[in-house]
Parts: sequence; C-alpha cells; structure tokens
Amino acid sequence: MSRQGKAIRTKASTEEQFENLLQAVAEHRPDIPHERIRAAFQFAEEKHRGQIRKSGDPFISHPLAVALILAETQMDEATIMAALLHDVVEDCNVPVEQIAEKFGDEVASLVDGVTSLKSIGRDVFSGERIAEASAPDPDPAATRTARRRDVAKRAANLRRLLMAMARDLRVVIIKLADRLHNMRTLWAMSPDHQVRTALETEQVFAPLAHRVGIWHMKAELEDLAFRYAYPEEYERVAQLVAQTRADRQSEVDEAVRILKETLRRDGLPDAHVTGRPKHLYSIYQKMQQQQLDYEDIYDLVAVRVIVHTRQQCYQALGILSAIWTPIPTMYSDYIARSKTNLYQSIHIKVIGPHNKPVEVQIRTWDMHRTAEFGVAAHWAYKEHGEGARAQEQFDERMSWLRRQLFEWPLDAPDSGTFLRQVAQNLFSDQVFVFTPKGDVMDLPAGATVIDFAYRIHSDVGDHAIGARVNGRFVRLAHSFKNGDVVEVITRANSTPGRDWLSLARTAHARSKIKAYFRRVMMAENIERGRALLQREAEKLGIERSALRDEALAPIAQTLNLPSETELYAALGYGSLGVMAVLNRLTPERREPERQQTTERRGRSDDRQLRVTVGSLDNISFKRTRCCLPIPEDDVVGYISRSGGLALHRTVCPNAQHFMRTEPERVIKVAYSGNPGQVFSVPLRIKAADRQGLLGDVGDVFAEHGVMITKTSTQSHHDHTATLNMSADIRNLEHLSKLEAALMRMPDIISIERPMGGSPRAAGN
Repeated sequence: MSRQGKAIRTKASTEEQFENLLQAVAEHRPDIPHERIRAAFQFAEEKHRGQIRKSGDPFISHPLAVALILAETQMDEATIMAALLHDVVEDCNVPVEQIAEKFGDEVASLVDGVTSLKSIGRDVFSGERIAEASAPDPDPAATRTARRRDVAKRAANLRRLLMAMARDLRVVIIKLADRLHNMRTLWAMSPDHQVRTALETEQVFAPLAHRVGIWHMKAELEDLAFRYAYPEEYERVAQLVAQTRADRQSEVDEAVRILKETLRRDGLPDAHVTGRPKHLYSIYQKMQQQQLDYEDIYDLVAVRVIVHTRQQCYQALGILSAIWTPIPTMYSDYIARSKTNLYQSIHIKVIGPHNKPVEVQIRTWDMHRTAEFGVAAHWAYKEHGEGARAQEQFDERMSWLRRQLFEWPLDAPDSGTFLRQVAQNLFSDQVFVFTPKGDVMDLPAGATVIDFAYRIHSDVGDHAIGARVNGRFVRLAHSFKNGDVVEVITRANSTPGRDWLSLARTAHARSKIKAYFRRVMMAENIERGRALLQREAEKLGIERSALRDEALAPIAQTLNLPSETELYAALGYGSLGVMAVLNRLTPERREPERQQTTERRGRSDDRQLRVTVGSLDNISFKRTRCCLPIPEDDVVGYISRSGGLALHRTVCPNAQHFMRTEPERVIKVAYSGNPGQVFSVPLRIKAADRQGLLGDVGDVFAEHGVMITKTSTQSHHDHTATLNMSADIRNLEHLSKLEAALMRMPDIISIERPMGGSPRAAGN
C-alpha cells in the first residue's frame, strides 16, 4: 500500500473512532451538544499529528478511546473534552492557559489536574510486589531497600492525588479511564513494562476504582492486571472457568428462571433478573485467600435483581428467602446503610438449586447505576436535575463523599503517617461499622476497638476500657465485622497501657498512643535529660554556663528538634546521645571526647579481638576505618606492604579492589570477639522526614539495648531525611535484629553501613 493510501486509511479509522464517541454521547448523555466535543477533538488531533503509539496506531486514538470510556460511563461534557485534551500539555507543549482560552477554565482545570498526576502510577506503591512475580531474589536486603526507596516521593504523589480528588473527583475518573485504555493496549509494550504496569494497576488503580465505586472499571482493570502480572495463574484459572462454563451457566440459568417466575407470580412482574459471572481475578483471589481449589468454589456467578423502588427491594428479599434458605451470617444491607462510596444493594447468599450456594444482589435501577458508575453517576444526576435544588443536592453529595473518602487522610501531620493512613484506608480491605447514631465508619480489616475509639477522638481513645458491639460488651482487642454497631465505653481515670501498641491496627491509633506516653513522660524525661547532660559536661570539664538554653536552642534545630526542651526530653528518653549534643556545643573538643567516651564505655578495641588465619591464631591486625568490620561479618585480610594485616568486609569496595588487583595479598580469615564487647558501627538511615522521626528511631534503638553514641541529621528538599548515627553493637546478629525492627517502621526507606576511603588509604 502506498504512503498516501496508508494515510487515508489512518484518517478514516480516526474519524470512525470519533463517530463512535459521538454515538456513545448521544446514547448515554443526549443532553450534551456535540459542537464543543468536536472542537476539542480537532484541536487534539492537530497537536498530536505525527505522533505514533507503540501499537502503531496514531496517538490521537488514545485520547479518543479514553473519551469513549468516559462517555459510556455517562460523564459530563467537560470531562469528555478534558479526556480528548489530557495529553496535549505534556506531550505537545500546549500551555494550560491556551486550553483555558479556547475551551474554558473548567476544562483547563481538569486537563491540568490529569497532567499533574501523570507519574502517579510510577510513583505510588510501585515495586511493592515485583518480587512476587519474578525469580527468587539473591539479595533480599537490597530488594527490601529498593522497595522502600521512594516512600516520601510516593507519599507526596498520593497526597497530590487525594487533593486532586478532593478538589474535583473527575480528575481521577479521567485518570482511571486513561489507565484502562493503556491496559487494553499493554500487549504492545516490553515484558518488563507489562509486569511493572500491571502491578501498579493491581496495587493502585483497581483499588482506587473500587474506592470511588466504578465497578466495571475495577473488574476490567483487575483482570487485565492479573493477565500480565501473573500470566501462569491467569491461564490456569481461565482454562478452569472455560472447562466448566457450560455446567455453571445451566445452573445459573435455572436459578434466574425460578427467581424471575416467583417474583412475577408474587407481585414484582417488572423485576429484572440476570446472572453475572464473577471475573477471573476475583475467583483467583478467593482461591488464594480461602485456600480453596477451583472445584470447591460454587458461587462463581452472582444473580442480580433490579427493581424500581426501595420498598420493592425488601419485598424481593422476602420472596427470595421464602424459596431458598439463606446462609446465616452471609447477609449485608447496604441500602439501609450505604458504603462510603455511596454504593447501595442488599447482598445475601442462599442455598439455591441443587443445594449449591448462590449469591444474590438486590437493588433499584438508581442504585444499580451508582454501583456501576460510582461517583461518576452524580454528574449525570446533576445535569438531569432541575434548577438550583439539583445543584444543591449534587453539592451535598459531593461534599459528603469527599469528607468520607479523602479529608481524614489529608489531615495526617507528615508524609510517613499520611502514607500509612492512605495505605490502610484507601488501598486495603475494609470493614464498615456504625456508631449508635448510625454514622458509618470505615476501618481496615482487623481493626480493633482501640482503632475505632481513636478515630472518634483522642480523648475517647485515651480513656477507653472496652465497647458494646451489637449490645454485647467486648474488650479493647476485639476485631470488628461488617455491620457492627459500636459504642465505646470510657472511664475518666483509665489511661493507655503499653500493650495497646500491639493491639492497635492503624497507624493513626498507634501514633496517638505514642503521643500520649511522650506527653505523660515529658516532664520526667526533661529532668533526666538535663541532669544527664550536666553530669557528662562536668566530666569533660565543660562549664555549666555553656549549657544555657540560648546555647542549646540552635543545637536542637540542627538535630531536627523544635526547642531545647525537646532536646532535653530526647536525651532523657534515650533517643539522643549526650555526645551528639556536646560535640556540637564544643566542636574543638570532639576528638578527645570521643576517645574518653570510648574508654568510659569499655568499648572493645582491636587488641581484645581474635583473628585466625589457617592454624595461626591471634594474628596481629587492624580494623580498617573504611568498613569497620564486626564479629560474624564475612571478612578478608589484606597483607599491606608494611607487613600488617588489614581487616575488610568482603562487600567493601576496597576489598573488592584488592581481590581484583592483588589477589595474592588477600587471605581468608576468621574474626571473633569476646562476650560483652560492643563495637562502634556507623549507620546511615534514610527516611521520610517528619516531626518526631528521630525520637521514634531512638525508641527502637533503646528497645534493643543499643546505645547511640553519635548522630547527625539532614533534611532534604524531597521531604526525606538522612540520619547518620554511630551505635554500640555486639555482633552481626544484634545488628540484624536492630535493622529488622527499624525497617518495620513505615517511614524508613533504607539502612546501610556506610563505607568510604580510597584503596591506598585503607590498605596502608
């Protein structure tokens, strides 16, 4: 085919796509005129002209496909126009101001919002489950570090995402449609890109679609992600479903027929009854979570009953319960108390034909529309309504929805806490419980009375002693089920116990509990810290006048503490070493002070260590400063030109250099210490920056009996912080336990033992 013929074919295909878009708009939103949509398409086509996607299609096919998805989701005119224009700012260098001038501020704001979220899929929770879909990792520590490397960046992007949602939910609906079309064309990308994108979709976009209630997007995103992220499992489940499809379908057809006839006979002749097969990913999840074989799953198809009124929903429920036996505990009424994303339906599981379980959903047509399109349905409601009242009701719904979905996480005081709260509240399984007044509250699965109490208010949490759940008294450790009605019981003289930290499941509750203990112990810690600082200063001959508050205030700032009072408290709490303060107070004394501290603490020196080479024991050696090996480290000895033996960790760059360039001088050695000895080990900790970070890190050190001998902190522009610390460590096992405990803190991105120095300096 000639170049001209190919161009004609491409143009015809694009025009055909656009006509399909207009037909979808006419079908789903006949109230929307086509003129402005056509203008947006023509503008986008001109700007994207010459750009080709990896699939070989002209780039304009992507915004057209995204706009079609949104038209089928019954979105409004501005959203469809923004979908057509959503890539022109980044990919065509079109200023947002130009879009505002041509198409209005509303469309420009949506385009700008989508553009600002361009990297959200790459930055939010990326890589958390890469290892699950790939070969075994030979270096788990490195993988763990890599997974946590971008915590602060992800937190910032998630905060930006939620703020965009809080400002205008349509931004994220466009983003979901954009990801859905990218997943439909993922076959054109490289295998690595396919896996990475599929995992991002599974972890971020599918849960987000669920959270805003757009069920049809959620299901397709999950199945497409399943196909690319876990191809073997996908093929296995797909084949199993295909093999039994005929038998399953006949069972469902029978259930639909019986239910439809009974509803018609008993007064609901207009009831719409259908069977809906469960999508592959949901089947796979059920097999994994309940450890079931495929043959043991019977409810692979759900029957749906759609009626006209709320009253008819309960009438249908009564008819259903009369013909088939309901399964106890398998009933949820989301009509009486809707979910936070406004989803409403009655869910019930019954023993249907042939004594097999059947899941049934009962809802009205309005509820069905909200269930399928989630928050997107409310823009159509706004447009179809009449006058000021329609606008007022729309604003009320959106305000309530934003408050339920997003405002609570946005109140988090720092990036680390924010990331934990979003992970637990936006991207996790949830339970929905109710206050005695009927207010709904969503919590992560496994949440306890303590979590519920602190969600209500800090004072309620601090004084809680238990709760009445469905009228029955339960203890603080009680976990909830969906639909529980919870009333917290408090006592004025009751206070948190240390075990509460292990009972709480949410970061919000744990942070409040820690804050309580810090607040209660503050005065005691301040006095202890002041006395400790004065005692150590006297030993070093530092005048007490040098410890004035005005001298300590700037030192507190360098340690990321707000005031000298907080500095005293950190010293008393054990999260800050005395020498970290005194070294800054009198920097000219730093080296002598370090030596005195070493002698006073009884820290081991090289003379008390043992090195064995072959049959020769207690060889003279020195520990190199570049990597400071400790007992149980994998080490080698380097015979320097002066005849001494220098000890290096095998992972040290200097050791690697010597093994490559002078292998005859490198020997294998055994390295051990004596019981009770401790070794100064430098640690470099990178974390999401926040107030109180140093104190929380110090808590972990104290809990593991590790003395911090030196610390310095540095905050970075990307909202991360680097903590350079020296600590007294007994051996490698002691260090490993400390690192594992630190890495359990969600704020911690990475921990490393820094190494430095040139080969020549290290090998002298």
